[in-house]
Amino acid sequence: MYGGAGVHVEYLARDLARLVDLTVHCWGEERPQPPEGPAVRSYRPWEQLAGSSAHAAALEAVSIDLTMAAGAEGAELVHSHTWYANLAGHLAKLLYGIPHVATVHSLEPMRPWKAEQLAGGYAVSSFCERTALEAADAVIAVSQEQARDVLACYPAIDRGRVSVIYNGIDTERYRPDSGTDVLERYGIDPDRPSVVFVGRITRQKGVTYALDAALQFDPEAQFVLCAGAPDTPEIAAEIEAKVERVGAERGNIIWIDRMLAREEVVQVVSHGTVFLCPSIYEPLGIVNLEAMACQAAVVATRTGGIPEVVEDGVTGLLVPFEPRDDGSRDPVDPGRFASDIAERVNELLADPGRAARMGEAGRRRAIEHFAWASIARETADLYRGLVEAGR
Repeated sequence: MYGGAGVHVEYLARDLARLVDLTVHCWGEERPQPPEGPAVRSYRPWEQLAGSSAHAAALEAVSIDLTMAAGAEGAELVHSHTWYANLAGHLAKLLYGIPHVATVHSLEPMRPWKAEQLAGGYAVSSFCERTALEAADAVIAVSQEQARDVLACYPAIDRGRVSVIYNGIDTERYRPDSGTDVLERYGIDPDRPSVVFVGRITRQKGVTYALDAALQFDPEAQFVLCAGAPDTPEIAAEIEAKVERVGAERGNIIWIDRMLAREEVVQVVSHGTVFLCPSIYEPLGIVNLEAMACQAAVVATRTGGIPEVVEDGVTGLLVPFEPRDDGSRDPVDPGRFASDIAERVNELLADPGRAARMGEAGRRRAIEHFAWASIARETADLYRGLVEAGR
């Protein structure tokens, strides 16, 4: 499981299965049924559509949606997450006359850089999302800011059908880890301050601006860049070039160019002086919740739902952000954005006691406000209301 939506479904399903009769329909190879939690059914794309092009990838997603819709027969309600499954939920609604709930983890109109990644497939993903969301019986946004974005992008959606149910965090799995075996494996010095980034190499996550900012970080601090799964060869090459520049001009950078296991991430983040989230678009930013639960101070962009998670001056520091008005979400002044990131990172590096207090406050906030059990109860209540209304 990786990415905010994948993590969300994993944990939500575990707690929902205690409240409703739940089956998860997901992409990928057949997998063993978990000892606890929901039943799981896996789906593969149609073999006739196999290919490496972006067009083929979009059509493969649609083929899975068709098969998922067929597999949902007998359900009283369907709940889809992301455009990859939205069309399946919509078709099941039409086929079986049942309610469709769609959780929005991101919005295609807010991610125009995906045209670079998917080419014409971006038009297909946008079609799937619009069709499903406009017809859904309920749309769940993961932050108040994202709820506003949903209505701005799709004004045909009735406001009364949009609810806000936050992402959650498992504070038992994500908790401070004092071990050092993972750090030693990757050459991270536990006795030196560090700035940690964890995420995919995609325009959305702002990795390129993090690397620009790194040139201005306190040179004594390690910059631990846990970044893999690039969207395109072009962005992969761009990040590689910037990592080389940081290494040559500043040094003290450790690039782990693959997606780490959860346990590895927890230990690396736990030892970070600062956790950095330079995203240019983030409906909520579950990665910040993970860092807070691991008791790390957070420096993050003031965008999307991030300010609803990170309390500026309490659990971390927010970076001002002004996006361009051309739809790209790129900063108006990239150099200033990078400098603002570095300024806040250096502020906490210079005061590790303050950073530690922010980390402690962040963990308290994660425990008190973002528990999965309460989020599952809100979701189950929404289900029951829709099913009862349809009877």
